[in-house]
Amino acid sequence: MRATLRPTFVFVHGGSSNARAWGPLQNELALLGHRSHAVDLPGHGDLADGPAAYYRQPQDVTALGAAPSPIRGVTLQDNVRHVLAVIRRLSAAGPVVLVGNSFGGLTISAVANAAPELLHRVVYLSALCLSDPAMLSEPWDVVDDNLLDALAARITVPYPDGQGQGVVRLNWRSAHADPQLFAELKAAVMADSTDHQFRLLLDSLDPDENYAILEPGAVVRAHGWGRVPHTFVRLAADRSIPPAVQDYMIRKADALTPHNPFEVHTLASSHIGYFSRPQVFAELLAGLVSPP
Repeated sequence: MRATLRPTFVFVHGGSSNARAWGPLQNELALLGHRSHAVDLPGHGDLADGPAAYYRQPQDVTALGAAPSPIRGVTLQDNVRHVLAVIRRLSAAGPVVLVGNSFGGLTISAVANAAPELLHRVVYLSALCLSDPAMLSEPWDVVDDNLLDALAARITVPYPDGQGQGVVRLNWRSAHADPQLFAELKAAVMADSTDHQFRLLLDSLDPDENYAILEPGAVVRAHGWGRVPHTFVRLAADRSIPPAVQDYMIRKADALTPHNPFEVHTLASSHIGYFSRPQVFAELLAGLVSPP
């Protein structure tokens, strides 16, 4: 007999992030009586031996650029195997709802393709959802006026001799010493937070992300992902993945599976609003699994 039939939420973080970012939301869900588990993807969070130079003050940027990456060589399939191992263990206690934010959308899509039978629902919190292989290689037919891309370029730490192999290293902590950069990053990522909350988020971020996982395995398939109920939570104040881009991804995915379109909800939130305003997100997620 299963311990509980209430769904368990499994959270997959976005780029340069880790399981710690979900803590405030998990606390709010617990207050509503819901179980959850936040995953560290391979090479992130507690599974990473990150560059020591990133955490030392004052920073040695040369040493930071020379340090090897804990996610060099990690593939999308490594992410999928890791998340599936978690889901298989949790599914013994009841249904699983898989939730991703931002870059984490690539992994949750690939997991849903691989094992739709293990998932009660998959939820995109303003997360990447690719439904056409052309979305990997061709320009999207939408205006993307996000604030984050240019800022990311400003905090990128170049690897010598191209050793990154798809890994991008971002020096998020440099914003602590640059008030203008701090304000601009906050506006792009979490404008609806206090400065204190944004400092906490910056200090939780990992420097590295692996853009090699932007590969065909991350494209949703009608016969896999398309069998799973899926929800897109639009974040209307998102300046990292703007609403127009979110809507474009929703339209493209719905065209792939018109028999099973996205259930769409909208929150007046920034890109990482679940960190600064977790109660609002917890209430929405709880509502997705409440009996009709």
